[in-house]
Amino acid sequence: MLLPYLESDRLEAGCDEVGRGCLCGPVVAAAVILPAGYAHELINDSKKLSKSNRESLVLEIKNIAIAWAVAEASVEEIDQINILNASFLAMNRAIDSLTVKPAHLLIDGNRFKTKSEIPYSCIIKGDGKYASIAAASILAKVYRDQLMCDYSETYPGYAWESNAGYPTKAHRDGIRKMGLTPIHRKSFRHLPEQIKLDF
Repeated sequence: MLLPYLESDRLEAGCDEVGRGCLCGPVVAAAVILPAGYAHELINDSKKLSKSNRESLVLEIKNIAIAWAVAEASVEEIDQINILNASFLAMNRAIDSLTVKPAHLLIDGNRFKTKSEIPYSCIIKGDGKYASIAAASILAKVYRDQLMCDYSETYPGYAWESNAGYPTKAHRDGIRKMGLTPIHRKSFRHLPEQIKLDF
C-alpha cells in the first residue's frame, strides 16, 4: 500500500505526467487530491498496472477524489519550449484546473518549475511511493493512451493503439514507410540513423 501523504493534516495534491519519451502527441499531466487516509490496494505507479486495472481505477479515483484534473501541453509547445518545460507546463495547467486549492504539491520527479505560490516537494519515483501521485499517473496515462488510440484511426500504420507513440520498432517502421504526421514532435530524433526528419 502506498503512503497516503507526505505530511498529515495537510491538503496535498499529487501530480505526474506521461508521454515525455514519446515521438508524437502531447505530454499529459494530472493532479489529484485524495481524501485524508484514503487507501486502495491496487493504486500504484501506472506502469506497473494492467490496462484493465488502470481503467477501473480511473472511475474509482474520479469518484473518491476531493479534486482532480487532467491537462496537456501540445506538440507545438513541446517543439517550442522543449519537452521538459512542456511537462512542467502541463503539470501547472492540471494544478491550476483543480477545483480545490491544495496546501502543498507532491511532484513526481527531481525538479519542477512553477509560478504558483503553492509550496511543493519533488519526489523521485513518487508514483511508486505516494497514492496521490500514483492516482495522477493513472489518470494521465489512461487519458493519453485513449488519445493516441483515437489518433491511430486518423493516422494508421504507426501502431499507436499499442505503443501510444513511444519509439517501438513498429512505430519507427511506420515513420520509415510513411514519414512524419502533423502530430509528430519535430524537435525529436525519430530514427536512430537520423538526427531528425523534417515534416
